[in-house]
Amino acid sequence: MNQVPEYIEIYTESTPNPKTLKFVFTFMLLEKALLECTSIEDTEYSPLAKELLELEDIASVFISNNFITLTKSDTTDKEWFELGIEMKAFFKNYFKSGKIAVTEDFQEKSAKKQEISSEKTAAIIEKIELLLEKYVKPAVESDGGNIAFSSFEQGVVKVELQGACSGCPSSTATLKDGIEALLQKMIPEVEEVVAING
Repeated sequence: MNQVPEYIEIYTESTPNPKTLKFVFTFMLLEKALLECTSIEDTEYSPLAKELLELEDIASVFISNNFITLTKSDTTDKEWFELGIEMKAFFKNYFKSGKIAVTEDFQEKSAKKQEISSEKTAAIIEKIELLLEKYVKPAVESDGGNIAFSSFEQGVVKVELQGACSGCPSSTATLKDGIEALLQKMIPEVEEVVAING
C-alpha cells in the first residue's frame, strides 16, 4: 500500500459540476485504477468511501491516482467553501490514524483486470492482422495498392491505404462494404474500420 507522508498536504480544484469538488493529495491513493462509490453497498473495497458516505453531506466518492472527487448530497445546505475545509480536516485525521483509502485486494484485482484486457486486445489485433493478410491484402495488391494495419482501440480499427488505394474514390466503398463488413462478421469486438489517410 502507498506510503502516507507524515505531513499531509491537500489542495482542492473546482470541477465543471458545482456539486463536486476535487481533493488532490501529495501521495498516491490508487495507482492505475479507479473506484467510484455511490452507495454504502459499493464500499466493500474502500473503508474511506464507506466513512465518507456515512456523512449526510456526501452523495458519492470517486478515487483515482492522487485525488478524490466528492459529490455533495442534495439534502446538504453547506457550500463547498465550508464543506471543503471540513473534508480536508477529515482526510488528514483519517490518514494520520493509519487508515487506508482502498484495500490491497482491490489493487490486485484491478491490476489483473488490466492484464486480461491488454491480453484480450492483443488477441483481437492478431485476428485482425490475420484476416487482412489472408482476405484483404491479395485483392488490394491486385489493384496496385496496399493496406496496412495501424491500430485497434475501443472497437475502432485504423488502417493505412497505400499505392493505388490511397485517395481512390472507390476505396471508401471497399473499406466500408468490404473490409469493415468482413471484420465485423469475424470479430464481434470490431465496430468500425477507418482509413487514417482516407
